[in-house]
Amino acid sequence: MKRVYISVINDLATDQRVGRVARLLSAQGFEVCCIGRRLKGSPRVESSAFHVRRFRMLFSKGPLFYACYNLRLLLTLLFVKKSSLFVSNDLDTLPASMLASRIRRVTLIYDSHELFTQVPELIDRKTVQSVWLWIEARLLPRLEYALTVNYSIATIYERLYGTPFRVLRNVPERLEYYSPARDGKEREIIIYQGALNVGRGLELMIDVMQYLDNTVFVLAGTGDIHKELISRVKRLDLGERVQFMGRMMPAELVSLTMSADLGISMEEDRGLNYRYALPNKLFDYIQCRVPVLCSDLPEMTRIVESYGVGISTAERDPEKLAGIIRYMLKERSGGAWMEALEKAAAELCWENESRVYLDLLNECGVLK
Repeated sequence: MKRVYISVINDLATDQRVGRVARLLSAQGFEVCCIGRRLKGSPRVESSAFHVRRFRMLFSKGPLFYACYNLRLLLTLLFVKKSSLFVSNDLDTLPASMLASRIRRVTLIYDSHELFTQVPELIDRKTVQSVWLWIEARLLPRLEYALTVNYSIATIYERLYGTPFRVLRNVPERLEYYSPARDGKEREIIIYQGALNVGRGLELMIDVMQYLDNTVFVLAGTGDIHKELISRVKRLDLGERVQFMGRMMPAELVSLTMSADLGISMEEDRGLNYRYALPNKLFDYIQCRVPVLCSDLPEMTRIVESYGVGISTAERDPEKLAGIIRYMLKERSGGAWMEALEKAAAELCWENESRVYLDLLNECGVLK
């Protein structure tokens, strides 16, 4: 039996990219084990396609956490049954994965979900950022097989380290569109799905809600600024017009997104990671046939404008942005964008995108 071990530093519960890859590898005849960590309150991860192993960590953040996690990951990979493939997701699992692959002579695929060293959490912490840059500069040039989420990030990595990266976008499986019941509520729904972190434009969207009538803004996710956003809603006396759904499992999230009238991705231009972001929520909105309002950042704009599925804008004034949203909701109610969304959903799906991964597996020789 061919075995593959996929490592990631989150708890795997809502990591849809890792889940899709695991199912794909299982369908190719691999016995798949996904390795992550268990957090307080982590939901169960159940799948007939792969096994799950999650570490309980003494430290939850900081250098000791990353060091201990990589040590446990290294020891695990060194002593697992004979394996055909290791898959490392993001820079924080690469040190252990690469060392184990060298010692055991196992093929390694590196899957970078973002420009790790350019995330907002690091760009203002120069000492910590310099450590990760040092690690990145020593490991990435040694990679033979690597993937990332868009062409801008692939180009940056290749220019910096001479390592070619294939592009595997964060697209979901193909969905058949349906129109969920709205429980008699006629309010139009604006949805944001993803982490509630700095730089996502969430404060701006809450401010926008002051200028919109008969509309609710739904946030599906948790993050570092969750409490600050709740306080902002209370301060502006927006009541139930802004709703926090918390962390949702994928099936629940699909149902919620299908019921929405507009999906937003209003990231700020905070460093290269956000500038070249192509978040999975963009493709999730499209797959649920929901028009998109996004920032005029290059990768998001390229998708939204080339497929004609929404509007990208540089506007950051709440009242003016509310005007754009009113226009989009009116157009949506008249049937605008539906044909474009259907075409985009048919093309931007995992059934098509997974061919990139299969080509890479063939190049690795692990499918033989």
